[in-house]
Amino acid sequence: MLDLMLEWSDFLWGWPLIIVIIFVSVVFSLRLRFFQFTKLGWILKNTLMKIFDRETEGEGNLTPFQAAATALSATIGVGNIAGVGVAISVGGPGAIFWMWIVAFFSMINKYAEIVLGLIYRQKDPETGIYRGGGMYYIVNGLGKQWKGLAFIFSLLFTCMFFVFGFVQSNTMALTLESTFGISTLTGGVIIAIAAGIVLIGGVKRIGEVAERIVPFMAVLYSLGALIIIGMNISRVPEMFGIIFREAFTGSAAAGGFAGSAALMAVRQGFARGIFSNEGGMGSAPVAHATATTTHPVQQGIWGVFEVFLDTMVVCSATALVILFTGVLPTGIQGAELTTLAFTTGLGGLGNAIVTISIIFFAYTTTLTNEFYCETGIVYAFGNKAGIAIRYLYIIGLVYGAIGGLEHIWGIADFFMAIVVIINLLVIFALRKQVWEATYDYFWHPSDQIRAFKWTGSFTP
Repeated sequence: MLDLMLEWSDFLWGWPLIIVIIFVSVVFSLRLRFFQFTKLGWILKNTLMKIFDRETEGEGNLTPFQAAATALSATIGVGNIAGVGVAISVGGPGAIFWMWIVAFFSMINKYAEIVLGLIYRQKDPETGIYRGGGMYYIVNGLGKQWKGLAFIFSLLFTCMFFVFGFVQSNTMALTLESTFGISTLTGGVIIAIAAGIVLIGGVKRIGEVAERIVPFMAVLYSLGALIIIGMNISRVPEMFGIIFREAFTGSAAAGGFAGSAALMAVRQGFARGIFSNEGGMGSAPVAHATATTTHPVQQGIWGVFEVFLDTMVVCSATALVILFTGVLPTGIQGAELTTLAFTTGLGGLGNAIVTISIIFFAYTTTLTNEFYCETGIVYAFGNKAGIAIRYLYIIGLVYGAIGGLEHIWGIADFFMAIVVIINLLVIFALRKQVWEATYDYFWHPSDQIRAFKWTGSFTP
C-alpha cells in the first residue's frame, strides 16, 4: 500500500500537476491581461516598498505585511536551499530556466487563490480570527452541496501540514547535531519550546515574529549569495548562457550525476519551482485571510511578490552560487550541495550562513505550518480541536526531530498532490469572482455600477 502511494506521488508530481497548473494559469493570465507581467513594477512598488508601512484600513487581524510575512515564512524555506540543489543535480543547470518559467505561471495562481481567500473568509465569532483558505472558498463559493469536499480538503490539509512540521523539526535537529553536537532528542525539546512560546500566542504572535525574522533571513542568505556572485560577476553572462542553452538541450554526463535530457530539466524545474513557491497549493490564502485590507486585490498582489522573491531572487541566488563555485560535478544533491557551494565560495562564513539560514527557514516554516494545520482542523471540528492540535503539534516536533520520517514524507507528498489538484480545480471554477474583483480594482470605470461588491468577509 505504501509503495503504491509513493508511486502515485511520483506520478502526480510529474506531468499531471504540471499540465493542470499551466492550464489554470494560462486561462487566468489571458483573462487578466497578463497583469503579473504588465503591472509587476507597480506590484513591487506597492508590496516591497511598503514592507514597513504599518498604517492599515479595513478589517482583519494582521497588517498586510504581517500576513504576507506569515505566508513567506512557509514559502521561503528549506526548499530554497535543498530544492534548488536537487533540481540542478538531477535536471542540470537548465532546470533553473524552467523554475523561472513556472514562477510566472505560479504568480497568477497564487494571486487568484489569495483573492478568493479574502472574498470568502469568515470571522470566527468566538476568537475574532479571520479564517480562510480552500475549505472556506469551496463551501462559501461553490455552495453548501460541496460541504463534503470542503471537509475532506480540510482533513487532508491538516494532516499534510502536521507532518510537514515533523520534517522541519527533523531538518533543524540534524543541523543542530552536525554543527553544535546537540543530540536530536535534546534539539527536538529545544525546538518544541522555541516554537511553543510563539504558537501559544496564536496567529498575532506568529505574524509579529514572522515580520521580524523573514526579512532578516532573506537578506542574510541573499547577501551571502550576492558576495559570491559579485566575486564572479564577469562570469554571469557565461552562466546565463549555460542555463538557457541546457534548458532546451539537456546536460551531458558530468562528474557524479548522469546526463540529464531536456525533458528532465523541464520536469525538475517545474516540480521544484512549484514546491518552493507554493503557487496554487492553497496554503497562502490561510495566512492572507487574516490581513487588514479594504479590497481582496490589495492583498492578492502580495502573492505575486512572494513568488517573485522566492523563485526569481532566492532560488536564483542559490543556483548561481552552485554554478559559480563548480561543485555541481561532485554528484551530491540537496542541502549538502548548497552547503558545499557556500563553503567553497566563502569558507567558514559560507557554512555559517547556510547553517543559520536552514535553522531560521525551518523554524519560521514550522510556525506557519501549525497555523495552517490549526485552520484546517478548526473548520472540520471547531475551536476546541484547534487548541488541542496546537499542543499535539508542539509535542510532535520532538518526535519529528528524532527522525525516521522518510516514508511519512512520501505519504505527505501524496496527500499534497491531491490537495493541489482540488485547490486548482476550485479556483478555476471560481474564476469569475477573481476576474470581477480584479477588473473592479484595476480597470472598472468609476462612473459605472460595480459588479463586484465586498463587505470584508463572507456571511454564511
